[in-house]
Amino acid sequence: MCGVTLHINKVYIIQKMATVQFKGTDVHTIGELPKVGSKAPGFTLVGKDLGELQLDDFKGKRLLLNIFPSLDTGTCATSVRKFNKWVSEKDNVVVICVSKDLPFAQARFCGAEGLEQVVTASDFRYHLFAVDYGVLLKDGPLQGLMTRAVVAIDENGKVLYTELVKEITEEPDYNITVFD
Repeated sequence: MCGVTLHINKVYIIQKMATVQFKGTDVHTIGELPKVGSKAPGFTLVGKDLGELQLDDFKGKRLLLNIFPSLDTGTCATSVRKFNKWVSEKDNVVVICVSKDLPFAQARFCGAEGLEQVVTASDFRYHLFAVDYGVLLKDGPLQGLMTRAVVAIDENGKVLYTELVKEITEEPDYNITVFD
C-alpha cells in the first residue's frame, strides 16, 4: 500500500507499513520502526515545560523510547511506572515516554504517581515523530495516535533494539538487555 501524508510542510511518501492488533483486530501504521543498526531518526518533541526536546539534546546518553497511545489507558500508565523503576537501576540511560498526550497531562500523571526517573515527551505539536518512527496508526479506533513500541538507541545515535508490540492492549517486554 502506498499513501501520501502532509505534515508541517513536509511530504512523506509512505510505501511500507506494519500491522498490529487492537483488541484482536488488525490495524496499520504509517511506515515501520527504524531498523536495528541504523541511525535513529532525529526528532523534535514537546516536554512538560512546553519546550522542545530533540534527539540531539541527549547526545552521549543511551535512550530508551517508550512509545504508546495515551497515559489515559491502564497499559500505557503501567509501562511508564515499570520503565521508571527499570531506568532507576541503569547507568547513563534516559527513558523518554512518548505519546500524543498534552504535556500538562503527562506532567500531572507523573507528579501524581511520583515518577521522577522518566522524561515525558509529546508529539502533539509537530506529528513528525510518529511518522518518522513508523508508529502512527493510520486506521482503527486509535487512528491518529501512536501504537505501542520500544526503541533503544546508543550514545552515538544507533538503534540497538526495537519492539513493535503486536497487540496494542498488551505491555511491552521489559527485559531489555542491550544496556546491561
